[in-house]
Amino acid sequence: MALRLRGLTARGLDPVDLDVADGECVAVMGPSGSGKSLLLRAIADLDPSEGEAAIDGRDRTAMSGPDWRRQVGYLAAVPGWWADRVGTHFADKDAARPLVEALGFKVEAFDWPVSRLSTGEGQRLALARLLVGAPSVLLLDEPTGAVDEAARKSVETIIKDRLAHGAAIIVVTHDPDQAARLASRRLTLDDGAVREDAA
Repeated sequence: MALRLRGLTARGLDPVDLDVADGECVAVMGPSGSGKSLLLRAIADLDPSEGEAAIDGRDRTAMSGPDWRRQVGYLAAVPGWWADRVGTHFADKDAARPLVEALGFKVEAFDWPVSRLSTGEGQRLALARLLVGAPSVLLLDEPTGAVDEAARKSVETIIKDRLAHGAAIIVVTHDPDQAARLASRRLTLDDGAVREDAA
């Protein structure tokens, strides 16, 4: 089991027990403000939380926060950027180039100022930035929330490719059709409480 959660809880989030296997995608749905982003941030160890989280049997308390997040990669709905140019955020542009191109960009995008990015462009480039490190677990918060149909398809193709290569993925989405396309299981979050929907 790639990701194992036992009693994981944070402020505004009831305790969660969840297993996600290698090559499995779990969709998380629910109304705005129900705690979906809280759940992903708790798993990524970005906010204070209690309970157990482990990857491939290794508890997150046995490693540093940065080491955990190298293996458990989190994509925020509105990703952060810390430098003026897109390319500065990619330590290995050669490794990133196929991902950037698969997501609909030319290599010139590395030279763009971050300020020119639309929300959707920022989401896709941040996804490429995340995937360069090849984390075993992906936590994706509305990865196609601000993109057009062509871009949505390219993002979903990348997600399916990562699943085929054994990544465990939790994706937050408001789109039941997307959940059906990507996920084998679906969770609903409502007022901080998680339930697994029947198949």
